[in-house]
Order: sequence, then structure tokens, then C-alpha cells
Amino acid sequence: MSNNSNSKFVSENIGLYVHIPFCRTKCRYCNFYSVPITEYDSAAVISAMIAELKRYEPDKNTKTIYIGGGSPSCLPQKLLLQLIYEVTQHAPSAEEFTVEVNPGQVDETLLNQLRKAGVNRLSIGAQSFIQQELALLGRTHNVDSIYDSVRLGRAAGFDNISLDLIFAVPCSSLDSWKQNLRRAVELQPKHISAYALTWEDNTPLGRALAAGEIQQVDEDTDREMYELTIDELGKAGLCQYEISNFAKKDFQCRHNLNYWANGSYIGIGPAAASYINGQRCTNSADIGRYVEAIESGTSPAAETETLNSLERACETAVLNLRRRRGIDLAEFKTRTGFDAAELFAEPIRMYQQQGLINAEDGHVFLTRKALAIADSILCDFAAV
Repeated sequence: MSNNSNSKFVSENIGLYVHIPFCRTKCRYCNFYSVPITEYDSAAVISAMIAELKRYEPDKNTKTIYIGGGSPSCLPQKLLLQLIYEVTQHAPSAEEFTVEVNPGQVDETLLNQLRKAGVNRLSIGAQSFIQQELALLGRTHNVDSIYDSVRLGRAAGFDNISLDLIFAVPCSSLDSWKQNLRRAVELQPKHISAYALTWEDNTPLGRALAAGEIQQVDEDTDREMYELTIDELGKAGLCQYEISNFAKKDFQCRHNLNYWANGSYIGIGPAAASYINGQRCTNSADIGRYVEAIESGTSPAAETETLNSLERACETAVLNLRRRRGIDLAEFKTRTGFDAAELFAEPIRMYQQQGLINAEDGHVFLTRKALAIADSILCDFAAV
């Protein structure tokens, strides 16, 4: 079990997430489908996002900023920098400021401007170091542009660089995935996120699968790829601190640590979600409706949900268990008022017997054996 995160941080500070919809797939952060911002008047959308941001008072407790949702680098540079300026005015005390970029969409000028504006963490959507896989995933960049983006990022002063990778891509193998991992490690990033390919019906890949044009990687190979990820990145000094995330010491993504602790965060933009004091508001994923709501002075929220204390406790447990450190029992009781060992006694007992959960040193956490099937286990903590 690794226990590197700062529980005081995740208990007291607020995150700010700015969502810029770039593609038609489901965003893993907001869980909504979005139409690309590039199909709208980008200037009008950014103006609306800035107006939404200004509805919140600047808060010195906002310590992390994350601008993502696909790739903010798809925006004209002037608009992106305008947005970043407004965000920094709202969160002048932010200590970690991440911007997602796609290879091939950044150049020396933009990266220098981002760094000068206060961005100190760069998340690069590499996805794969194999050109055939990039083409299959519908990515417009090539392998060389990944190397160029990392090189230019470092030249601009970014020491904290993260790479996103996708495994279980059709036609891939355990050997090709090992090649991907080793090429990523050679670039010496401080952080790597590795996700299995998710299949969505309304995407080109989903339609090709339905038509029998491509096949999914079989379940056993998918699992072997995940196990290989843990081993290869661990040998490279990138410790697993969450199911899909690996980092050098002291370079865990603080913004996401706050999310997995079920801490508070403000979401700005189409489809973005906010979670404050147990209330979750999710903005409309329809960009036109979002802009119209902001311009008319009404709420852009499409859904609002207030969790009761038990629901909050269950949600906190599910998110905590994604971390390798799992549920910190003392932290959990302080945050929720519940004793996790008592509240979840039955699933803990059952999964301990199966070797899927351990309980020691004041923590309840998934064993390595459980990580590949975590979603099915976490369902039993989602409600009691």
C-alpha cells in the first residue's frame, strides 16, 4: 500500500475545473457527451464561461486549477490565454495549475505563454506511440509530435509533465503495449495516466465494432496489459497512487487527489459539474443552451442533486477506494461522521475473505488482485 497523498490538503481546499468540450465522446471527468466547441462561436462560448466564473467570488482556498475536457489547445491562442487570465484572477492562490494539450496543437509560443501565465503542469494527450493505433483512435497527431510537445514543454519551463495513454486498442498486443509504456518512460514524465479504451455507441470506433470491422482486445489480454502497466511504470519510479494514475514522488495530481477524497470543486463550462457542501450541479452539455442560459442570467445547470449524509459517505468510500491508500478511517469519520469499518462491515468482510481488500494501519484498501475488477467491487460500497 502506498500512502503519499496529503489528507490535510484534500480536506480543506477547493478545486476549479474548466471544461472545454472538444470531442463527441463521453468526457471521463464530467461523464457527459459533448459537441465540440469548434462547431460553435468559440469566442461566445469562452465569454459565457468567463461570465459563469465571475458568478463565484474569488476564493483563496482554491488551490488547484484544471483546464481540460479534451484539449483546450484546440482553441485560438488568444481565447485560451484570455480564459487563463480570468481563471488566475479568480484563484490567485492556486498552487497547481494544469492545462491539457494535444500533440500537434501546441508550439513554442503558446507553451511559453502558458508558462508565463502561471500554468505549471502540462497534461499531454499522447494516447499511443504507435501510428497505426493513433489512426484507429481518430487522433490527428503523429508520434513525432508527442516527442516535440514534451521537448517544447520542457524548453518553456514545464518540469511537471503528464502523459495520457490508452491501452486495449484494437489490433494491439501485449508486446505493442510494452513498447508504448517504454517509449513513454523514456520521455521521463513526472506523471502517467493509463486508461483502457472505453467503447461508446455514438463514436466511429463504436460503429466499427458493431459492424464487425474491428474486434475488442480480449478480456485476458486487457487485464495483462493493465498488470504490465503497474509493473513497467513501477520499475521506472512511477508509483501507482490511483487505479489508473502513476507518478514520481511528490508529483501526484493534486486536483484529482481532491476529487478522489470527495472534496469540493467548482466546474465551469458546458457539461461541467460542481460539488460543494454535498450539492452537485451539472451544467447542460448542449453548448447552445449553456451559452443562452449564461447570457440570459439564468443557471446553466441541467441537473442538481443534494446528497444526504449517508449518500455522501457512500460516495466518499467509492472515490477513496480508487486510491491505493484507500479509505483513511480517521479522515473518513472526520469528513462524513461515519465509521467506515462499521458502515461497510459486510463488503469489507466479504472481500477480505476473497483477498480483494486489506485493512491495516487505519486504512481499508483494494489489493493489487482487485484493481483490474475494481468497478464491480466498488458497487458494493455505493449503497448500504
